[in-house]
Amino acid sequence: MNTMSHAADEPMMRRALELAERGRGHVEPNPLVGAVLVRDGRIVGEGWHQKFGAAHAEVNALTAAGDAARGATLYITLEPCCHHGKTPPCTDALIQVGLARVMAALADPFAQVCGQGAAQLRAAGISIEFGLGEADARRQNAPYLKLLASGRPYVHAKWAMTLDGKIATRSGDSKWISNETSRRKVHELRGRVDGILVGIGTALTDDPLLTARPPGPRVAGRVVLDSKARLPLASQLVRTSALTPTLIVVSPSAPTDRVDALRQAGCEMLIPAPDQEGVPRLLALLDELGKRRWTNLLVEGGSEVLGRFLDAQAIDEVHAFIAPRLVGGSEGKTPVAGRGAESLADAWNLAAWQVEMLDGDVYVRGWK
Repeated sequence: MNTMSHAADEPMMRRALELAERGRGHVEPNPLVGAVLVRDGRIVGEGWHQKFGAAHAEVNALTAAGDAARGATLYITLEPCCHHGKTPPCTDALIQVGLARVMAALADPFAQVCGQGAAQLRAAGISIEFGLGEADARRQNAPYLKLLASGRPYVHAKWAMTLDGKIATRSGDSKWISNETSRRKVHELRGRVDGILVGIGTALTDDPLLTARPPGPRVAGRVVLDSKARLPLASQLVRTSALTPTLIVVSPSAPTDRVDALRQAGCEMLIPAPDQEGVPRLLALLDELGKRRWTNLLVEGGSEVLGRFLDAQAIDEVHAFIAPRLVGGSEGKTPVAGRGAESLADAWNLAAWQVEMLDGDVYVRGWK
């Protein structure tokens, strides 16, 4: 893989990455892809993958460039596809217009591409180099890459807490810890994921809708970890299950009458293979969601559920909203419970993070 590039190429790849980001929430389970066509030092066409099943980024860029694409350089965030899927092979279109060169950030690990797209271009006399912007492209498409590699969705863990690390007071009061600007950010996140997951404790305490308001590009399914099928039929989740899919994860020992009642009310009931304690296995659930091609799963709590995901090493990204207030008390809940790390050396460390101020709240987004 050739990682050498002229400095003039870098801004073009940055632009391609910016374009790719516009597809987030619209294209999954496909990857985010952006493309820029440059001829004689001038951008002649741009494109990005705009919607699942629609034209790919390179085809949109070729359409925008027209005849100016001949002899141009293509900057693209992912290796061009070479197979018939919902759209024809992009390599065919690139070869037909007489492209001179391709700069790709990342090779596509998808089995039907995986180096074959590059091989087809080289066979047609078009040079292709990989590596420019690779780290950014890998981060941008981390959910797509995880789903391909593991068969499981990319897991986002989200919570709001006070400055002293509490998600509720000792009486259980938690509305609202974060401000309205932070809550809008959460709704934006909900509108870009395939599923939103909570435990039965949160469902009983908050009676949430778990929807994006206003709606985003995706309609997330709601998932409730409810081993005994306790979710009330009068809850908002059950009453709206005809409009927004609701998946209830129960154990084999859940009362049959409760399971049947929830199913008849419109919920989908799921019983993953149990572990030794008879509790639905977390990883078995993620395997099932991956089979459904869910790419992003947002875990909103409560603390025991977040702790289980942490203990299972199943968290890929965190979204923490920190409010400038102190609650105090030894009985107030912290965001992540579970078994936890035995030593600091075993702690989950962020490899990279971003910090944003939201009208006084602090939003920390981090990745491992």
